[in-house]
Amino acid sequence: MMSMTGKRRRKSAERAIVLVATAAGVILGGAAAQAQQIVVEGNRRVDSDTIRSYVTGTASGSPEEARRNLLSTGLFSDVQVSARGGTTVVRVRENSVIGRVFFEGNKKVEKATLESVVESKERGALSQAVIAADVERIRDVYKRSGRGTAKVSYRLVDLPSGRSDVVFTIDEGDKTGIREIHFVGNSAYSESTLKGLMSSSEMNFLSFIKTSDVYDPDRISADLDLVRRYYLKNGYADFRIVNADARYVEAGEQTGWVITVTVDEGEQYTVGAVAVDPRIPGVDREALDGQIRAQVGDVYNAEDVEKTLVGVTNEVNRQGHPFAQVRPTGQRDRATHQVSLGFVVEDGPRVYVERINVRGNTRTRDYVIRRELDLAEGDAYNRVLVDRAERRLNGLGFFKKVRFSNEPGSAPDRVIVNIDVEDQPTGSFSVAGGYSTQDGIIGEVSVSESNFLGRGQYVRVAAQGGQYAKGFDFSFTEPYFLGYRLAAGFDAFYKYSDLTRYSRYETTVYGGQIRVGLPITEEFGVTFRYSLYNTELRVPNTLKRPYNDCSVPIPGYTVVQNGLPATGAAGEQALYPNCAFDGEAPIALKGSQGSTLTSLAGVTLAYSTLDNLQRPSNGFYAEVKPDIAGLGGDSKFFRVTGDARYYKELWEDVVGFVRVQGGHISALDNNPLRITDQFFLGPSLVRGFAPNGLGPRDIGIADARSNAIGGTTYFGATVEVQFPIWGLPRDLGLKGALFADAGTLFGYDGQRTFDVNRDNIINGFAPGSGCNYTNFGANAIKVEPECVNVRDKATIRSSVGASILWNSPLGPIRFDYAYALSKDEGVVTAFGRVGKDQIQAFRFSGGSRF
Repeated sequence: MMSMTGKRRRKSAERAIVLVATAAGVILGGAAAQAQQIVVEGNRRVDSDTIRSYVTGTASGSPEEARRNLLSTGLFSDVQVSARGGTTVVRVRENSVIGRVFFEGNKKVEKATLESVVESKERGALSQAVIAADVERIRDVYKRSGRGTAKVSYRLVDLPSGRSDVVFTIDEGDKTGIREIHFVGNSAYSESTLKGLMSSSEMNFLSFIKTSDVYDPDRISADLDLVRRYYLKNGYADFRIVNADARYVEAGEQTGWVITVTVDEGEQYTVGAVAVDPRIPGVDREALDGQIRAQVGDVYNAEDVEKTLVGVTNEVNRQGHPFAQVRPTGQRDRATHQVSLGFVVEDGPRVYVERINVRGNTRTRDYVIRRELDLAEGDAYNRVLVDRAERRLNGLGFFKKVRFSNEPGSAPDRVIVNIDVEDQPTGSFSVAGGYSTQDGIIGEVSVSESNFLGRGQYVRVAAQGGQYAKGFDFSFTEPYFLGYRLAAGFDAFYKYSDLTRYSRYETTVYGGQIRVGLPITEEFGVTFRYSLYNTELRVPNTLKRPYNDCSVPIPGYTVVQNGLPATGAAGEQALYPNCAFDGEAPIALKGSQGSTLTSLAGVTLAYSTLDNLQRPSNGFYAEVKPDIAGLGGDSKFFRVTGDARYYKELWEDVVGFVRVQGGHISALDNNPLRITDQFFLGPSLVRGFAPNGLGPRDIGIADARSNAIGGTTYFGATVEVQFPIWGLPRDLGLKGALFADAGTLFGYDGQRTFDVNRDNIINGFAPGSGCNYTNFGANAIKVEPECVNVRDKATIRSSVGASILWNSPLGPIRFDYAYALSKDEGVVTAFGRVGKDQIQAFRFSGGSRF
């Protein structure tokens, strides 16, 4: 039997349940009533409960706050919140949904670029405010691409089901790029010199074909770094860029960007002392001293400091100290303008690379970036090697931006290296054309890609065609063959050349080459080559080019006796003035007609300290190429050629240039060399001489101009001074040059007798020539001998002249005018003076790329 106390407890619990249930009913009923008191009107796609949530979710319960919240969603073009009795009425007008986004009038900026900057997207909500902002974004794109006067508008095209197409209409206007570049605070180097270091340029009358005058903040930043490195390389250790201001000025025809760079040059320093301070026991100091690039008395050069840092770091790592840190020190003596350089080698913290993150590469593969690092995950962290990797990645040309950063790892002795990059286009399609006195008018179409499929490989396909030459070539290079720093590749080529204006023959060369390049140091490299190619030589013999009609008469053209073909009977002398004096090819060329297969193995040893590969002003370059032919094929020879060049800036913008070159070829057996294997030279050795215009010649023919037969040995030297043409804007790319050339080609070592009449009898030209002059066969034409009468003099040819060099946006163009000071005057024969060098005072070469 339940006690009175238990009954009272049960009644109290029942009353509590009733109270809770009642309260819950009141709350739920109130909520339902509140929901019923908010009426939503005008919505078609957006759910009513979603709209109510913006009203009930306001902190203050203010209708105005609810209206602002709903408008901020971008889903509505108009919202009204009002009270109607005890009911809140929310009336909305929904934004249309964007069907598609179109761009009209864009020719200079690609559609993909514009799509990437606008926020109005297909199937997104249509917002007038967003579209208006997109108009400004498009204008900014055009302003950055050098068209600041571009006008952008838009219109909406209504579609069924509440959709609308957005159409942006663009009037691109005229180009408005960099109008002016000014430097303030510079005294050591002129403004023109500093602007010449930059890839950005000012607008001028060539702006319609160039893009370097387009304002690009990233390119300007890179240009200023080039200016900074130029000063640091030339002794200005205190140099700094104080400010770089870029202003867009709208002033009618003068509209464009005005860039003002303020610099503080400081003083120029020389090296007062250099020392390596190894603070790690057991380190070979002499080995470290061998890595020093800077010498006492030299002008301070920051690049030498960087190379020394890398060299000393690698050397101390090779000696078994992976955590060693090399720290540069510099003590400036401002009174003597000297800087004492020190390289302190000490143990660094035991920090390992925990992880290397590569970010931002949308196209370039990770391993292409990682292979440029000299350290990997798990290695000792070394800042010098990280800086070197950053320079390498910037030098690839694959990225618009490269930035290294560190963050702490999972432990105090761990560090995470982050590499942030931004890919940029690396492919190009180009159409080139030009004219030269040797090749005539010629054009080229080429497609190249320096980062093929994001693998870092180089591929190029090109086709050429012109008046006197045509061909194609294909090139492929893998810069990291088998995972090593070996540049391996192959080439395939075909080229036809018509050389009948200078030597009466045509050649067709086709074949291929494989190569492997090995960098020994940053300055020295070795390339191993193997080539297999076929050379076809043909002497034309047509009515327009009758260069072999002394041996093969042309019906209706070559003169005959008594209206009948000559028989060459004993005692009969055929009279063929046309064949003897219309450009007959040398007998050596006639006898060399046909195909020659060459199997060639060679090595290129190259050393370079040039400051700029395209436009060097200081530095040295040398290469030696030994080649051997005879591993199969028809040719059997050993050949070596060499070329050395030294550049020195004599004064500001005035560059002196000295070049020496030479080569020799010799047969590997007792047989004479083929004529196609010997050297044929002209203006490439001594300007002022025609192609094939100097060297051994066959004086046994009447054609004094076309009788070059090649030589086995050449050497030459050039001295040149290049200077700006004062009074002309530097941006035009015009320079002048004065030069002097000297050189020679000699040593014909080819076959000297040929049975071109195919009568098994060699007929001679004159007594003492080594052939019997009267010994003609029955089918012989008794005009031209079948032996080579060689004039082979090692006469030094020399010339002086002047040039105009134009580094135009269409490509490099050069005009040379040379006067021959010394030459081989030939010898007087029955045909007149023959065997003399052929002169060509004016030479023009150039090309275009657009």
